[in-house]
Amino acid sequence: MSDLYWLTDEQMAKLALFFPKSHGKPRVDDRRVLSGIIFINRNGLRWRDAPAAYGPHKTLYSRWKRWSEKGIFARMMAGLATNHGEKTTVMIDATYLKAHRTATSMAAKKGGGGRLIGRTKGGMNTKLHAICDSQGRPLDLFVTAGQVSDYIGARALLGSLPNVKWLLGDRGYDADWFREALKDKGIRACIPGRKQRKTLIKYDKRRYKRRNRIEIMFGRLKDSRRVTTRYGRCPEVFLSAIALAATVIYWL
Repeated sequence: MSDLYWLTDEQMAKLALFFPKSHGKPRVDDRRVLSGIIFINRNGLRWRDAPAAYGPHKTLYSRWKRWSEKGIFARMMAGLATNHGEKTTVMIDATYLKAHRTATSMAAKKGGGGRLIGRTKGGMNTKLHAICDSQGRPLDLFVTAGQVSDYIGARALLGSLPNVKWLLGDRGYDADWFREALKDKGIRACIPGRKQRKTLIKYDKRRYKRRNRIEIMFGRLKDSRRVTTRYGRCPEVFLSAIALAATVIYWL
C-alpha cells in the first residue's frame, strides 16, 4: 500500500474547484478515483491492472473517459497555471511522443478531426507543443500530428502568451511573421536565425541558454508512461493525460 499514490487534502482542495457538478446520484469518492487515475497514467498500466485499493477499474476508466471528453483535466492545468506570476520570460518548444500500435490501428472515423498521429522518420508520432515560464512550468499545451511544422503550434499558442518581456525559442520558430506577432504584443524574441537566412539575426546568447528548462520540463512529463507513449486513439484523452501529468508534477 505504501507505494500507491494518494492525493492529499490540500491537493484535493485545489482540484475540487474544477470538478463538474454532480447530478442525481453522488459520485464515488473523488480522492480515491483521481488517485487511481494518476497512478495508472504514471505507470502506464492497463485499467484492469489497477490496484484493488482504488476500487473497480471500470469506475476509474469511466471517470477518466468522461472527464477527458469534457476537457476537465485540461481545465485543471489551465486554471492552476493562471496563477503562474511570470512577468519576464516564457519559452516555446515541441517534442515527439511515440504512438503505440493500439493508437494507430484501425482507420479513423469519417468526418472526424483525425487522431493527430503522423508518420515521421522515427515512426508514428504525435507532437506536443508547449509554452512554459522561466521556471520550466507548463502554461499551455497543444497537440498535432507528428509531421506538422512547429509554426502551426506557434500560431495556436500565440494567443495564450502572457504579458512578458521575452520569448525563447529555437531555430524552428525563426519566421518573420512570428517575430512580428511577438513585437505587436510587446514581447522580444530570443530566437536564433536559420542557417539559410541571408541577413544575420542577433539574439542574446546568454539568455538563450536558459531554454534548457523547457527541455527538462518535457523530460519530466515523459516520466509518466502514458505521456511518453500514446496508447489511446482519442486525441482529447491523450491531451488529458499530458495535462494531468503536468498538473500533478508542477501545479499541486
